[in-house]
Formats: sequence, C-alpha cells, structure tokens
Amino acid sequence: MRFASASLVVLATFTASVFAQNTKPLPYMNPALSTQQRVDDLVSRMTLDEKVSQMVNASPAIPRLGIPAYDWWSEGLHGIARSGYATMFPQAIGMAATWNAPMLGQIGTTISTEARAKYNEAIRHDIHSIYYGLTIWSPNINIFRDPRWGRGQETYGEDPYLTGQLGVSFVKGLQGTDPNYFKVIATPKHFAVHSGPESTRHSANVEPTQHDLWDTYLPAFRAAVTEGHADSIMCAYNAVDHSPACANEELLQHILRDDWKFKGFVTSDCGAIDDFYMSTAHHLFPDAESASAAGVKAGTDTSCVSTYLALTDAVKKGLVAEADIDLSVKRLFMARYQLGLFDSPAKVVYDAIPFSVVNSPAHQELALEVARQSMVLLKNDESMLPLRAGIKTIAVVGPNAATLAAIEGNYNAIPLNPVLPVDGIVAEFKGAKVLYAQGSPYADGVALPVPRTILHPDKNSTVEGLKGEYFATNSFEGKPVLTRIDKQIDFDWNSAKPTPEIPADAFAVRWTGTIAMPDAGKYDFSLQIPECRPCHEEERFAVYFDEKPVAGFAPASAEYQPSGTPHFTLTIPDTKRHNIRVEYLHKAPLFNAGITLEWSPKESALQKDAVAAAQKADVVLAFVGLSPLLEGEEMPIHVEGFAGGDRTDIQLPAAQQQMLEAVAATGKPLVVVLMNGSALAVNWANEHANAILEAWYPGQAGARAIAETLDGKNNPGGRLPVTFYASLDQLPAFDNYAMANRTYRYFKGAPLYGFGYGLSYTTFAYSNLKLSTNTLHAGDSLTVEADIKNTGTRAGDEVAELYLLPPQTTVSPIQELNGFQRLHLAPGESRHVSFTLDPRTLSQVDEKGTRAVSAGSYVVFVGGSQPTPQTISAQFSITGTEELPR
Repeated sequence: MRFASASLVVLATFTASVFAQNTKPLPYMNPALSTQQRVDDLVSRMTLDEKVSQMVNASPAIPRLGIPAYDWWSEGLHGIARSGYATMFPQAIGMAATWNAPMLGQIGTTISTEARAKYNEAIRHDIHSIYYGLTIWSPNINIFRDPRWGRGQETYGEDPYLTGQLGVSFVKGLQGTDPNYFKVIATPKHFAVHSGPESTRHSANVEPTQHDLWDTYLPAFRAAVTEGHADSIMCAYNAVDHSPACANEELLQHILRDDWKFKGFVTSDCGAIDDFYMSTAHHLFPDAESASAAGVKAGTDTSCVSTYLALTDAVKKGLVAEADIDLSVKRLFMARYQLGLFDSPAKVVYDAIPFSVVNSPAHQELALEVARQSMVLLKNDESMLPLRAGIKTIAVVGPNAATLAAIEGNYNAIPLNPVLPVDGIVAEFKGAKVLYAQGSPYADGVALPVPRTILHPDKNSTVEGLKGEYFATNSFEGKPVLTRIDKQIDFDWNSAKPTPEIPADAFAVRWTGTIAMPDAGKYDFSLQIPECRPCHEEERFAVYFDEKPVAGFAPASAEYQPSGTPHFTLTIPDTKRHNIRVEYLHKAPLFNAGITLEWSPKESALQKDAVAAAQKADVVLAFVGLSPLLEGEEMPIHVEGFAGGDRTDIQLPAAQQQMLEAVAATGKPLVVVLMNGSALAVNWANEHANAILEAWYPGQAGARAIAETLDGKNNPGGRLPVTFYASLDQLPAFDNYAMANRTYRYFKGAPLYGFGYGLSYTTFAYSNLKLSTNTLHAGDSLTVEADIKNTGTRAGDEVAELYLLPPQTTVSPIQELNGFQRLHLAPGESRHVSFTLDPRTLSQVDEKGTRAVSAGSYVVFVGGSQPTPQTISAQFSITGTEELPR
C-alpha cells in the first residue's frame, strides 16, 4: 500500500483548508512551477523566527505553511545507523580494502534504499526523528595521514586518488539515478584538513602548505563535488589558516562554491559553531550571536545542535543580514524539494520502497561479498593458509574472538542476529572441535565482555551462557514471550527489537545462571549501556550475585543509584559456580537500548586458559587487534597506548602481545587474525606467526568471511588502503599536518607492509604493457593497457594497480596511484585491462598549490602492488605545460 511522503502528511490539512476557501494553490505547492520558484515563494512567506528555526538539524514543523518537522542528521557510513536493524557492511576502512569502486557504488545504493525504506516507514508512523531522515552524513573522505587517529577507521585510507574514486562511487550510489529527485543526499565530511588529534579538534589551527592543501587534503572533496555531485558538505571543527572551517570563506565560498560550482548546502559538524566562541575552543567571537552570524556569512547553512537559533538576535543586532538567512534557508528547502518531500508520491519513485527491503537476502549477500573482498592476507609462510583439511582441534583465542564491537566498528548499523568470529569458525569447520579462550584484555585496565566460558545456565550444565527471559513490557510481570540461552550479555539494540515478539521502546530482559571465576580473588565488573549519557529516567538495570544485589541503576527512589555506568567489585573466594542474575528494563521511544556485562580480569588467568587451549589444538587462531571502544571519536579513555580516542602507540597492546608469545611457545601453528580500524606495527607476529590475516571491523557477515578465508572458500584479494609502519619512530609528530615522510607517497623509510599490499592463494603475471603514445602534449590523455594472467591453481581476485612516477621536484610525491581495477580470474585465465589517464591524473601540484600538467619524462608501472624491480613499466614524455582549474 502506498502512503504519503512527509510533507504531504502535514500538507494534507493545510491543503484542505486552502481549497475550502476556494483559493488557488499557493505557488510553493504548485509542481508545475520550477523548484527555485517554489522555494523562493515558500521562504518569502516565512517569518524571521520561522526561517531561523529551519537552520538547526532538528527543524520543527511550521503548520501554518504545511511544513513538517525534519531532522537533517542521519548516519550511513557503512549501513544506516542508530535507527533499528539494517544491513551492516564492513567499516569504511574495510570497504576501502576491497579496492573495488563499483562495489562502493553498490553499497551506497543499498544504504540509500534502506534509508528510504526506513524513512517511508517512519513517516507512516508520524516519526520525524533524528536518524530517520534522508540527508546522510557520509562518507568520511578525510585523508588518513597518521595511524594514531582514532577516526581513521571511518575513512577510505591515506591516498587522495583511491579515496576520491571510492568516495565518488559511494556518493553516486547514495544519491541515486533519478533525473528529478535525489534518493538521499550525501554529505562528504569533514571539510577540510581534518584528521586528528581528537583531543584538540575543537581548538586546533592547521596551516597546511599550499602544496599539501591542493595535493593531499582537497582532491577527494573536489571529486565528490565535481564528479559525484554531492549535494551537501559537512565542515570540520578545526581552523584552517586561523579561520574555523565552518566560518572559512576561502574554503566555503572561494573554493567550494566559486571554484567547484557547488550548489548544495553546508552543515556544521555538531557543536562546531559553539567552538567559535567557547573559551576552550577557538574563542574568536564573544557570543553565540556573532559566532552564528560568522558561520552563515561564510556559507554554513545549518548547524548541528541549536546554536543557530541565536540568529534571530544576530539579525536584530545587525550582525548578519536577513538576506543571508534567506540564502541559507533557500538552499535547505531546495534540498527538501529535490528529495521529493513536497510532491505527490506518484511522482517520487523512491516513496514506493517498502520496509521489507531492509536487510533483505540480496543485501545480506552483498554484505558478505564485501566482507570477503575486504580480507587482506599479510603473511602466509609455507602456505599455512588455507588450513589443511582434516584439522581435528582448533584453538580460538583473543579479545576480538567473541566481542560484538569488533565486528561493528563505529557509526554502525545495528546487525540482526550478529555472528561473532568464534561462532563463524564453529559453523565453518564443522568437523573440528573448537576450543575458545578470551586470552587477554585489549590492554591493561580495559574492560571487555564477560566470556561465555565462565557462564552457565545452572550449576550442572555444560552449556555455555545464561538463560535469557524476554518480556514485552518494561517489567517482569507475567510470562516471558521468549526464553533462550544467550552465550554472553553483549547486545546492541539501538532503536531495535531484541526479538520480533517484543516492542523496541519498552521491554525487559532477565538473565540467570551461574558464573565461575578462573581464580579466587577480587574482580572488577561494569555494565555498559550504549550512549547512556544520562540514562533515560526509566532505564533500569541491576545485578545480583548469589541472590544479593551488588549493582544497579534506577530513578532516585531506587536503592542503587550510582552515577553513570555502574562499576562494582566482587570478592570471590573460590572457582566454584555462583548464581548470577542480571536484569535490564528499557523504556525509551527512539532511544538507544543494549547492554554489555563487562569485566577487567587478571591477565595471567586469561593467558593461562589460552595456553591450555593451544596445547590441545592442532592450530591456534588468535583474534587480536583493536576495538572501536578504544579508537574512535573523542572518547573518555586514557590507558597505555590510547588517549581520548586516538592512539599513543601503534604497537599491538602489551597484553595481547604477551598472549601471542605465550601461545606461540606451545609450538603449535599460529594464525593471527587482526581486527582493527587502523594500522598496527605487528613486527613480532610478522617474524613468528605462520600467517596473518587483516580483517578490519568486518560487519554483519565478517565472521563468515573470515572463516571462509581461513578454509579457502574465499581467496583473499584485498589490498591495504594505508601504510603499516614498523614503529612510531618512522613518523612525524601526530599534530604535524605536513605530508613530508607521511603515507606511501612521501614516506622514505621501509614499512612493515606497504600501501596497496596484499597476498593471494594463487599467483598472477603481468605482460604486454602498452601505451597509446610515447609522447603526448600537455592536456591530452594517455591510455595504458596490459594483460594479467592467473598462473596459479586457484581462482582468485587480483587488483591491478597503476602507479605513476612523475618528474621529480622538491615537492613531488615519490610515486602515486593513478589507476586500479579489481578482477576475478579462473586458473589459467587471462584478462586485458585498460586505464585512461586524463590531464588531471597526469598533473602535479607545485609549491604554490598550482596544479598543472608539466613537461618531462614519466614512468608508468602496472602490477599487483607498489612498484618493485620486477614490475612491468614503460616510459613516456609530455611536451608543453597546461595549468588546470583549482
């Protein structure tokens, strides 16, 4: 059944009243007029207060004009986030590791389809909330210049060309192909020159050289606007050349609108306008009125959070003209009209997308294929992988083997029935016995979920986990609608139903069973609730140990009322099974739900269990790395190796390193599976492990993709989108934005694993490199062709990488990626590839930031990695010079 779009729900009553008075439809309601005419008419009818009200992310309804409420803030980095179940793809850095631009388009198309489906369903229920709109604040196309940045996981890596190509494809997939309406509107971010540190992002001033600005920091944004036609941009927190990015006329007016002809709207990052005047941030303006005026005059059209409500007073004080307000409001309503929100559903094909497409079988299959293609094989001594047939016992150890966060990443969709890595191994290797041990914490002092191995439904059961009873109201009265065994308490139910039988906004869950510690002594526990800052007044949870209450959270009348997330310590005298009960009551419409029971165990006890499992096994699979609870956006964490969301070291944390060495000492073959959002200096593993597989934060199908890769059903073909350095000693200071000695383009040292690196279970050979000409004039294009053959015995994917070595100047990159194609080849199959290098691809940026095609001698390389002495290459020359537009 078709249903009305958002505006028509509100407009219906308004329209009826218009016709009741026998008046003509107002111009802004007349689809026969141009969109610009309709927008101009609508804005002309709005009061100053009404216009200003539309310039914050949570824009209220204006009933007298038939304008419904709309929230501009929705997330779709690797799946529609924070609005119930949706297809969850690998984290963006994992998507980038596929080196498959067309696939990024498919992902964008899937995400926008689910966004429309969720929007249509929300409007059907009169929901106009945050995270249910059609303006998607993705992709993050900042350049991942330093592996310490916690948000680098959200990006497509360190290379401007790779980032630009993937970003364009993703943006196009999001915005759709309809000639009249956007499917959704993409919002590339954070414009510009933004990549940490998180601790200073609100106050930092970055002064890039003109070369670095135009050579590294702006090309992907330019591509997203001029090629991808993104209709929105998010400006960054930091200042650029002493002007906050969201009040930076050079960025927002001269470059974005004048040079790149951007016609869409600009949104601020959340709280970025406040940073203009806050004493702890840029502190360049005295108050919200002057800060807001500066943002609008520079070209920031809407603020995330309510700061722009100060614009009414700013106009009255003469700080900004009402005409400037009109310009921003018109841009915002152009977007809403172009989304079809004020037109008949009969005209807007996307209004017919049903909710049933969300996480459909086709979308699930795409998530699996993306996860498969994201796998990067870093080491494989003596063909350790695929694991040989007939393995009887597999030890699965490590903190990432059974942690939900490790498959999710950040800014994630909510996965339905998520499968954790250890369970993926169990499902794939059906003929083997799988022994699981948590092995180590992520780092000393960092909590992680209480493992299934110490939980049982009762004192005599051999089953792992606790009995979960699910109630359809936020009380434990009556009978549960579902009873099951949950292997651990580690759930993400953000605006989602824990089970189909109960509502998302009000439910209760009670887990009961036993817990047995590995050793007697004191243990620290905690309960984590997603985004519980603060908890809703009706959000309650409690823990009982041997029937005695030990922790909880409830309204003020309740007995247990610690502030924030509860932490509690238990002194347990033995290793016997003790009764445990955890109760969780949730009541909050459209608010986050979920719960994780965590502990901070003794490292020695966990390591002992991992060694015991390894001693009994034929092979050890160690799931180690990082966690989005350690690396991410401005996080309140400060432990060894991590600070505020960023990293202070790139080594594998000591606790995990010690576990690896301990299990390796058993003499059993060791396969390391890395799960992380940024590069790790795994030097010891590179020297001692038999194989290393990089799996990133791999999404809802990641566990299966990992298992299929380990057993050979999936032949890994992913490539690193970032450099894996050997140590921090190889890098400049984190807060130094100069690109000298950063990324593969300027790094002069020897990395642990290079950008573009990745192994396969088969082999490939390149031949017959041909150029369309050996001499071309500046401004002409060059065609490069080559043949690729699978010379091995397995079918597999190869990524053909084209690198250009330009004439060297004092600021030239050592080499740069200028083309790539991912191909699937059967054993013995050959394929012909062709690359077209246009003038911009052949150009360089000089010290002054001028981009031009320059005369000189060039070398082009085509192969499966960065150039080596064995890579096929050809020389050509360019005559003349041609300067290119900014």
